[in-house]
Amino acid sequence: MSRPLPCPQDPPRHDWTLQEVESILELPFNDLLFAAQSLHRAHFDPNRIQVSTLLSIKTGACPEDCAYCGQSAHHSTAVAPERLLSLDEVLERARAAKAQGATRFCMGAAWRNPTDKQLDPVIAMIAGVKALGLETCMTLGMLTAEQARRLKAAGLDYYNHNLDTSPEFYGQVISTRTYQERLATLEHIRAAGLKTCSGGILGMGESRRDRAALLQQLATLPAHPESVPINLLVQIEGTPLFGTEPLDPFEFVRVVAAARILMPCSHIRLAAGRHLMSDELQALCFLAGANAIFYGERLLTAPNAPGDRDRRLFERLGLMTEPFVPERSEPMACQREQRAEHCVS
Repeated sequence: MSRPLPCPQDPPRHDWTLQEVESILELPFNDLLFAAQSLHRAHFDPNRIQVSTLLSIKTGACPEDCAYCGQSAHHSTAVAPERLLSLDEVLERARAAKAQGATRFCMGAAWRNPTDKQLDPVIAMIAGVKALGLETCMTLGMLTAEQARRLKAAGLDYYNHNLDTSPEFYGQVISTRTYQERLATLEHIRAAGLKTCSGGILGMGESRRDRAALLQQLATLPAHPESVPINLLVQIEGTPLFGTEPLDPFEFVRVVAAARILMPCSHIRLAAGRHLMSDELQALCFLAGANAIFYGERLLTAPNAPGDRDRRLFERLGLMTEPFVPERSEPMACQREQRAEHCVS
């Protein structure tokens, strides 16, 4: 590496090179986890997990051709198109999520980019969910600058817009939306003052260099995403990626650890694919710096780990769910007393 790994007291960097990120991913596994855990402890309580619930408010018939997605109109899958949920239906699900310990309620619609008229019922949902005492997050596709400002004015806290993979591999997964369009939406989100949720999907047949390039894209944004979801491909019959060779579980942990090192103040979220992971693999991910999950039996249309299994795992590991504090400040300040020799060069 041209530069050593950051120490816990170092400020976050936004100038990572691809070579540096690749070097981090290639560290001996124990050294990688030690470096990630040291940074994790400097910025967060290592035994607390932020819990979000994700609901599909409008399912199927999406005009995008994402090769991993069962909601695409381009693929023949078992996902049937559904109408936009009513406000009452959404609030009923939000109340249930809060009762199960979620502090953030995320809502997703299978749109390429919403119209201004389509935002009207969405804005009512934001107000209703916030009134329940939950943080709000939306993922609706691409946004214009004005739409992002409108969602911010409505009280939205987070907007999710994933980069999915590296710029180089992207064309093998999606053709209906460019990488630059994704970056432009992230810029609109930041400019409007919304918090950003952005990450990617692993196990789509990409190389380690592609995984490094995805992390570099996220870690060199003008502001690191407050939430970085790391998804493991859920193979859906009828999609082009069905039958892809599964990713080595240790490679998944490596990406989690590298994300923690590159973006030390972000919540690193285990997202889709958790139901495919053993308890031991999830525990390794938490050790590597993951400190957020999606909770609930479904993630949009994909299955998720059962809630009772999550509760048992948290009890076994001594993990507590992170309480929601409205308008909370940034994560824990760096513990300056951490010694420099805790860094791994």
